[in-house]
Amino acid sequence: MNKVMSRTPLSPPRPRHRPPTRHDPRRPGGAPPRTPVRGRTGPAAAPAGARTPLSAPTATAADLRPTDLFADRLLAVLSGQRPVHWMLRYTAGRAYDDLARLAEHSPLRTRGPRPVVRDIGYYVPAAGALEVFARIAAGGRLRAMAFRLEQGPDLRWRCTAVELAPRNP
Repeated sequence: MNKVMSRTPLSPPRPRHRPPTRHDPRRPGGAPPRTPVRGRTGPAAAPAGARTPLSAPTATAADLRPTDLFADRLLAVLSGQRPVHWMLRYTAGRAYDDLARLAEHSPLRTRGPRPVVRDIGYYVPAAGALEVFARIAAGGRLRAMAFRLEQGPDLRWRCTAVELAPRNP
């Protein structure tokens, strides 16, 4: 005995040549609206000359500060996960040349687990400028990376200097 069930479509079929459009006005993925971390609106809200460590291991992509974002980008280049030209639009001045020189030998490349950013801190020397340090765990060792971010007239942050501590003997 074969029973044949008729199925009625719940919605009209969509064309297969393009993805469905999104009709939901809420944020993607149901993400909550951005809120300031620890009562601040960002790194520029810290008083001039204040040193403040940052730690946001559970931050989402929408919550990343420029310090966190650039630390991850620089780590990807210096560990060989991304090519140097990936940072071209995010650098200004001689920072790209410094980064290319540093990345020649992939100084943070490790065997086994990928290097990760352990800690980030920053110093605000002037409005629109951040001097950032990051501690990088690479292959069981801790390395230091420092870079400077400056905010341009278009309000975009760009890396203007980058340094990596030399390896210990």
